[in-house]
Amino acid sequence: MAYIPESSGEPMPGYHALLKTGELDRRSEKLLALAAACRLCPWRCGARRLKGEKGRCGAGSSVRVAKALAHFGEEPVITGTGGSGAVFFSHCNLTCCFCQNWQISHEGLGTDMTVEQLAGLMYGLQQQGCHNINLVSAAHFMPWIVQALALAAARGLTLPVVYNSNGFEDVEMLGLLEGIVDIYLPDAKYDDDGCAEKYSKARNYQEVNFAALDEMFRQAGYLELDGEGIARKGLIVRHLVLPGGLAGTEAILKKLKHHFGRFLSLSLMGQYRPCYNAADFPELQAQTPPQDYGHAVQLFDELGFENGWAQEHEDLDDSFVPDFRKKDSWN
Repeated sequence: MAYIPESSGEPMPGYHALLKTGELDRRSEKLLALAAACRLCPWRCGARRLKGEKGRCGAGSSVRVAKALAHFGEEPVITGTGGSGAVFFSHCNLTCCFCQNWQISHEGLGTDMTVEQLAGLMYGLQQQGCHNINLVSAAHFMPWIVQALALAAARGLTLPVVYNSNGFEDVEMLGLLEGIVDIYLPDAKYDDDGCAEKYSKARNYQEVNFAALDEMFRQAGYLELDGEGIARKGLIVRHLVLPGGLAGTEAILKKLKHHFGRFLSLSLMGQYRPCYNAADFPELQAQTPPQDYGHAVQLFDELGFENGWAQEHEDLDDSFVPDFRKKDSWN
């Protein structure tokens, strides 16, 4: 008989209720159906993933993991004191020319693993003392991740699930994650579709992105913390400030404020570095100037956002750029 943990004070993650009713298995079956002629992301490329064909993103029928570790580089409410149990998945549905994780997102560096191995990995992160299971760039593997989550939950996994995303997501697929994902951590990358296509090869990014943010907010709402200040549920939107205002930071912040209100949790990032193929674009060959990032922080304050994080620009260095070929990728 499967072991289903009882609550020890804090609310249990939603996937436990779905596991008890059999709904978690039904969700994984529906997600697998989306992968049959792949519709897991907005490209809806139609690849027969279950037969081994690779999608537009480069992913096939096996889950590929690049790194799994207690990660201390996320927002404080995600990292806490024990770290976030980050699982970095290989491949990506966008092709950002400046991606700092290009080794895994574009080149596919990683190791294929079974559902059982992934479940053991998740449970192991809990045993290490992590605060959550942080699924980084996971959309293209969600059918198998949900299967692994069911196995890990039956074994004793009780950590909330973080869905860490580039924000280019399919609403139908996201709908199947309701009650499975506790915390959504998406990007809002661009206000201009031309820049999104030029730098990330994205199609209709603004429309797709805001539809995804809407669905995530519908499911999770505003950020909720536990008694120790660690995220238990909710939406945190990230925005990376690009040099020269290329991301349309001012317009994005105004849209987020108008659409979600001042209580939206917003993470402003100033860590841009010209990684991967950024050298092909003269306007992206330098770091974000302090004055550009400072203007974004000033806008955050002027717009009246109540919840969020800003980085200390003088502390931003190349340590934010990982090397996934190393055992310790951030050193």
